[in-house]
Amino acid sequence: MIIDTHTHLYVEQFDEDRDQVVKRAIESGVEKMLLPNIDSSTIDRMMDLVHKYPKNCYPMLGLHPGNVNADFEIELKVIRERLNAVSNCIAIGEIGMDLYWDKTFVEQQKIAFREQIAWAKELDLPIVIHAREAFQEIFQILDELNDEQLSGVFHCFTGTEEEAKHIQEYGNFKLGIGGVVTYKKSELPEVLKTVPLEAIILETDSPYLPPVPYRGKRNESDYINLVADKLVDIYGVSRNEIEMVTTANAVELFQLTV
Repeated sequence: MIIDTHTHLYVEQFDEDRDQVVKRAIESGVEKMLLPNIDSSTIDRMMDLVHKYPKNCYPMLGLHPGNVNADFEIELKVIRERLNAVSNCIAIGEIGMDLYWDKTFVEQQKIAFREQIAWAKELDLPIVIHAREAFQEIFQILDELNDEQLSGVFHCFTGTEEEAKHIQEYGNFKLGIGGVVTYKKSELPEVLKTVPLEAIILETDSPYLPPVPYRGKRNESDYINLVADKLVDIYGVSRNEIEMVTTANAVELFQLTV
């Protein structure tokens, strides 16, 4: 079994064939798909998919940093109210900081990140961190707030060897590895040679960042198998070991029942 720990299967890119995509994934061994939220407008779509596939799809709730704006406090209030009403939420996510597209709301992103970390500690849930062009800003906050209560994953990790080491030093955090590891110019394979397999979980971030040979097309959870195959080459171990270790890592982090 493989677990796709980060997939947005509820978004409109899957409206025409969502059931087929989910079934393809399950048939290929991807029995569990973890769904990170974006903002208050996506919660109902996400929960509809969870209710339709309760043994396969699991919800997270949080405010994506790219959707933090001047009204972020209202958004956080709505999401927190929904969080209180959802009994099967497995994580607070996806949260964090994104300084790639727009730096207008940097301070608001920091405030939102801190508040949602507090939710995670209160509810004993891991956090799913979006960290695009913002490792140092996120490290500054986590260096202050990390403790034994906090755990999580740096989703779509594409950082340096030093950044990978910093994350592992937090103690209860994993690196989420997806399609970027298959890209020809990616430096991630070399970085991962310094990272133990026990620190890794697998993800697709579908419909985004598809692995080779699907680059430029829509990503889907089934393609996580190509990420696993690439890790076989990087770590020099069997495909079975890649599946066993990364699945165990995800089960432990998200407190899943298998």
